[in-house]
Formats: sequence, C-alpha cells, structure tokens
Amino acid sequence: MWSETMRRLPLLSALVACGLALAGCAQSSSNNAAPEQSSAPAAESKAEEVVLNVFAAASLTETFGELEKTFEAAHPNVDVVLNLAGSQDLVAQMAANGGADVLATANESTMDKAKEQGLVAEPSVFAKNTLTLITPPGNPAGVTGLDSSLDNVKLVICAPEVPCGKLTGKLTAALGVELHPVSEEQAVTDVRGKVASGEADAGIVYRTDALAEGAKVETIDIQGADQAVNTYPIAVAANTMHSELAQAWVDLVLSADGQKVLSDAGFTAAAVR
Repeated sequence: MWSETMRRLPLLSALVACGLALAGCAQSSSNNAAPEQSSAPAAESKAEEVVLNVFAAASLTETFGELEKTFEAAHPNVDVVLNLAGSQDLVAQMAANGGADVLATANESTMDKAKEQGLVAEPSVFAKNTLTLITPPGNPAGVTGLDSSLDNVKLVICAPEVPCGKLTGKLTAALGVELHPVSEEQAVTDVRGKVASGEADAGIVYRTDALAEGAKVETIDIQGADQAVNTYPIAVAANTMHSELAQAWVDLVLSADGQKVLSDAGFTAAAVR
C-alpha cells in the first residue's frame, strides 16, 4: 500500500505544477490585454465642433453660401451659420442680443453705425454693387427703363432704411426720376422674390440679385446706374469668442478665391489679399 502511494506522488506533483503554470499564463494574458482596452477611448476622441455665426446682407445669400462650403471644407470642425437679412436689421440684432462673429453689410453707413456702437472691429471693403431693373419673364408690363413706363405698373423697391433702398433714392435723385412703388421691402431678396413670382411687374434690385434669379426674371439696364454705387464692408464682431476663425472668414472673403466668387456673381471686386 505504501509503495503504491509512493508511486503516485510524481504524477500528482506533475498535475499540480501544470495547474499552477496554466493559472499563471491566464493571469499574464489578462494583464497584457488591459492596456489595449484602456487606450481605445483616447483614439476615438474628436475635436469639438465650433459654430461660426456670420451676419450678412441679404444680397450676399448666394456668394456667402458658396464660400460657406469652401470654409467648412478647410475647417472640418466648424459649422458656419449664415444669418442673412437687411443690413440695418443685422446691426439691430447685434446691438440687442449679440451672437455674431462676423458682420458684412451692403453699405458703409450701416457698418459705421455698428462701429459707433462698439459692435465690430475695423472693417474692410470687399465688394461694390449697382442697381438694375427686373421684370417677370417676357416683361408683360412693357417696362423700358427707369422712366414713365413705370408709372402704371406694380413696382416694388427696397425700403429707404435698407441699403438698396438708400441707393435707389440716391440714383433716382441723380437722374431726376420720381417713383411710385406699390411696396417697399425690408430686404432686396424680397423684392426679387415678388417679381420672380409674378406678384409685381417690376422691381429695382442689385445687379447681383438679377443674375442670381437667372431665367426667373428679365433684366433691364438702368442708364446712369454707375452714378450710385454701394460699397460692402466686412468686420470681425467685437465680442466674438472665435476671433481667429472669424478673421479666417474675413480673409477668405478678401482672398483671390473669395473675390472670384463675388466677381462671378456680378459684384465689382474691391480687395484681394
């Protein structure tokens, strides 16, 4: 009996040794796997998205929409949000609620008001624009220009406090023409929308707006339109939390690429960086 027990001892020792070895291997494998799991969240982290609020005159709708795509492609973590309205409304919004990172207006006098209130930094001129007449396709009312042909038609223009309205007043005064509009709109895009839909017989808009509507309207040049020109300035908002990105947007607008987009839309380029 004793001898048989003695014979079994080597076998038991071997089994115990093997069990201990397997336990050690399992523990080693578990320890080696831990660093891989802990490093995964760091690899998956992403840059936080930033919203850049650009307040811009309604006449910049198409051009700034195109530049928005260019800017976001170069800054993947930035979402450009365009607030497009009459320049005077944009300044009023900034004065009341802030929220802007960049301001671009359709004339210098409106930008001057923003600067006087401490809403913007030093502005830069980036484009110029002139006026033209538009009618629905086929010109059913027979408008021939800024003349007596407008007397008995449904004419829409911009309100006097809007940059395109101020420019309309300046032009008609220079040409000695008196207008009798049926409606005065707060944004040039509203004027062109009423003409394109056939709600109005004629409208006075920026040359760029006539081009933007394409075949939806017919354009009639205004003789002497160069006697009244609007100059467009752009500036970084004084209270922006994203000054570097805001300046990058301004730089894009003033760059050769930005100026080409504006020129293709009918603006007269005013600056290149």
